[in-house]
Parts: sequence; C-alpha cells; structure tokens
Amino acid sequence: MSHGTETKDFIPVRIAVLTVSDTRTLAEDRSGQTLVDRIEAAGHVIAARAILPDERDQIAAQLRDWCADPGVDVVISTGGTGLTGRDVTVEAHRDVYEKEIEAFATVFTIVSMQKIGTSAVQSRATGGVANGTYLFALPGSPGACKDAWDEILVHQFDYRHRPCNFVEIFPRLDEHRRRK
Repeated sequence: MSHGTETKDFIPVRIAVLTVSDTRTLAEDRSGQTLVDRIEAAGHVIAARAILPDERDQIAAQLRDWCADPGVDVVISTGGTGLTGRDVTVEAHRDVYEKEIEAFATVFTIVSMQKIGTSAVQSRATGGVANGTYLFALPGSPGACKDAWDEILVHQFDYRHRPCNFVEIFPRLDEHRRRK
C-alpha cells in the first residue's frame, strides 16, 4: 500500500479553528495557535478562528454557521472533550453531525496511547460530517492538537495521500441533497 504523495497536485483546504474555553483569550490560546501554525505550514488556509465558552448551544451554532459558509471546508475545534461537567464540545459536535467518523476517535486513541499511555481513555475526540463540511473535536492541549494534526489530519487533508484521503471525496459529501 503506497502512502506516497507524488502523482497529484496539492489542493489547499479552507479550515476554521474553534477554541472552546471558559478562560482563554486569543493571546493565551496555545492549542488553537498550534493548529493554526500547522495548518498554514501544510499549505492550507485559515478560513476563520474563534474562541467560545463551554456552552453547548453556542458551540453548535458556530459549527452550523461555519458548515453553511461556502468558504469553510473543515472545522477543527480544540477543548471541551474531557469528562467534566463543563466539557460539552463532543455533544455540540454530535448535535450538528449528519454522519460521525467513528474511526477518527479510534485512530486518535491509538496515537495518544503512544504518547500518554492509558490516560488516552480520558479523551473523547470525535469527527464527523455536516452539510459537506468535515468537523473534528480535539482535546484542549497543544500536544493533543499536534498529535491529531501531525499523525492523522495532515495526511487526510492532503489530496496526494494514498490510498485515499478526505479531500478527494469533498464533491460527494453532500450528494444525498442533490438526488431526485
């Protein structure tokens, strides 16, 4: 199985970054900045960036707004994926998903196990699709953002990645809406 990137041209993806935190400001947002830096270094475009408190309705509304925006292909959130009462990002994402990408959580757990051992069970990272837009919820640590991007998402958002990638199926994500 080839994982090469030699036969196709790179296609930049437009990615919105959402930090979920009751306390962080843009200046203190190390996790969001970690994602922004990596996304831009990979050749993609930051379509939008926001910080919201751990409020399910606000998070879901922002996700829906970005999913409705033709200038946003992907939304990556960081924070609010843990087990405490204020951690509601996963629930907000699932309120929006049309389809969940179950394997993302599994692969993220495998990657995390290599870095933090059994503490990986405390993460509820998730991924899904809504309105032709990919959505991913990552834990709120810079390390988790780095691991998710470097080990999973950078490859899946590279059109040249083989044997398959998320970019090549963009045109078909909302095909059910076009059926007669």
